[in-house]
Amino acid sequence: MATSLALIVGASRGLGRGLVQEYLGRRWNVIATVRGSHQLAAAAGLEIEHLDVTELSGIAALRKRLAGRALDLLFVNAGIANGPGETLPGTSPEEFSRVMLTNAYGPMRCVEAFAELVHPDGVIAAMSSGLGSIANNSSGSYEVYRASKAALNTLLRSYASRNPLRAVLALAPGWVRTDMGGPNATLSVEESVRGLAEVIAGRRGKPGAAFLTFRGETVPW
Repeated sequence: MATSLALIVGASRGLGRGLVQEYLGRRWNVIATVRGSHQLAAAAGLEIEHLDVTELSGIAALRKRLAGRALDLLFVNAGIANGPGETLPGTSPEEFSRVMLTNAYGPMRCVEAFAELVHPDGVIAAMSSGLGSIANNSSGSYEVYRASKAALNTLLRSYASRNPLRAVLALAPGWVRTDMGGPNATLSVEESVRGLAEVIAGRRGKPGAAFLTFRGETVPW
């Protein structure tokens, strides 16, 4: 039986790196993209590519290098935030654009570029956040980050509407102890990515868009 292959975009550290380790542990082959310095160690079955999701020329170049490859999973992981006190009035136009480009536009350009490499019964996933739920936003905070993840979710649903035979997932990893989540978060990287991998496995061959937690719970859009 052929070994499954995942392309994990944004794997330099944190959850992206954790996903690489999880899938290698499941005996998948993994193509992982990094930007600048990274924390990935060489391993059997791992290929490392360099990519900045905000640079369209780099996305196009990687797509060309991957021509002919067949993916079982495309997972796009990208996210930056300025902290819980982030508000729209306190955010410059330049910073707003940077967050939106990194968290929504860049990831979706990766989805558009690499999705045709994914097997028909494979999964296309992007790292969203529970904070991206408009319905659940009763507390505010992280205003621009929330907006960027809500934009990502909307774009994923639009992609799914154009490609109704694809399994498309917006995934909320929970509150995880990463540079972004901080040391007081309730989940380890290992706990989160293990759950995410199980959720993805359960969605193979099931077309349509879904917004799910790492436990497989549905999140209101």
